Amino acid sequence: MPLKAYGVLITRAVDTRREGADDSPHYQIHLTDDAGTHYRAAVNVLSQERPSELLYLVDEDFRHPVTARLEGLVSGWNTLPAGPGGPNLDFVRGNLFDPARMRPLPPDVAGPDNDLADVLDHYVRRAVDDPQARLYVFGERWGPETGVQDKVFGFKPGNGVHDIHMNQGNSRRFRGDDGVWQDGGILIHFPGESAEQSRWVGIFLAFQSQAWHTDDSTGHALEGADGTRPEPGGQRVRVLAALVNPKGPAPEAETVTLINASPDPVDLSGWRITDRIGHGTPVPSGQLAPGACLSVALTADGARLGNNGGEINLLDAAGLKVHGVSYTREQAGREGWSVVF
Repeated sequence: MPLKAYGVLITRAVDTRREGADDSPHYQIHLTDDAGTHYRAAVNVLSQERPSELLYLVDEDFRHPVTARLEGLVSGWNTLPAGPGGPNLDFVRGNLFDPARMRPLPPDVAGPDNDLADVLDHYVRRAVDDPQARLYVFGERWGPETGVQDKVFGFKPGNGVHDIHMNQGNSRRFRGDDGVWQDGGILIHFPGESAEQSRWVGIFLAFQSQAWHTDDSTGHALEGADGTRPEPGGQRVRVLAALVNPKGPAPEAETVTLINASPDPVDLSGWRITDRIGHGTPVPSGQLAPGACLSVALTADGARLGNNGGEINLLDAAGLKVHGVSYTREQAGREGWSVVF
């Protein structure tokens, strides 16, 4: 079953603590919301299964429609309803980052800037030092534990967030935590002195034992599918561009352009283009020659490209994701211009 209490915690970071190499070390973050409530974020830096090193990716200039979907949420804990309708994270369907760019790191070794705790410390300590910075911590809530003192930072009552990592495609030992649109992560917003200086940092973690093709309902690893992460540049066919906001009144003639980046023809029969909530448009059947592009017209009853940002996924005939991209409200605001990925 999926996580019992998924959501996002919006707070200030006030302190950090690195744990030693016990059976399940964490990087601990002390947080407070605008009402003065204290929380602890327990971030895994080591897996209980082999390979034990976690995969990580940091995007220092994170641009994704999820940041706009966070607008209006209050400081403190925000429970997020299941599904793609809100700012929920999903590493497989949400196109938050390219999984091929993730890299493994040990949890804590001697020397500077060479382990996962060092990476986390670099960004979180900057947020601690900036009173305007806010952390958006996605995961599962625990507490408040009435009368119980937090075991790391000592505040009462014990209260916080864990499972701040990918929460689907788990091995059988942990498949009870599987679900869709419930992945963990950390977004840090540094507002700056102007809109031009405002910046988001995205921090994403996954276990090497997790699969990257998962069931759309359960989040379990798909039987018979190769769940390994894609290799860099390994997608045969990619989403190259999208005309999100064509000139003229609605209904607009939206298109998605595909390119065959491989050296061989690819049969696109049965392939589909889908949006965030699963609406799909069939790709015209036939062979796409090496290096060739194909413009796919989206119909009113198929995939929809909203002008407030969105996600575009390309699925093959078996329903497996081949490639995915996202675009922001700002990118969609240029009428008549294609967004190039």
